[in-house]
Amino acid sequence: KNLLWDKIKEIGGQNPSDIKANITVEDDSVYARHTVKSGESLSKIAKHYYGDPMKYKQIFEANTNILKNPDLIHPDQVLVIPNL
Repeated sequence: KNLLWDKIKEIGGQNPSDIKANITVEDDSVYARHTVKSGESLSKIAKHYYGDPMKYKQIFEANTNILKNPDLIHPDQVLVIPNL
């Protein structure tokens, strides 16, 4: 929801006061889905989404169905980025 609203504001300019959007999401526990690229780590991904590399633990916990080790991710894996 926040990602969508950010895009709407980008298009609307600096002061998008005339823009209204009623945005609903089915699952508000998921912030985004991220496809892993070569050279990425959970801490780099956490820094990108949250501004804090130490939040990698929350990304790991949200993906224990596909990850067994937070230090071992592979390109093309699709990770859930949880809302915090």
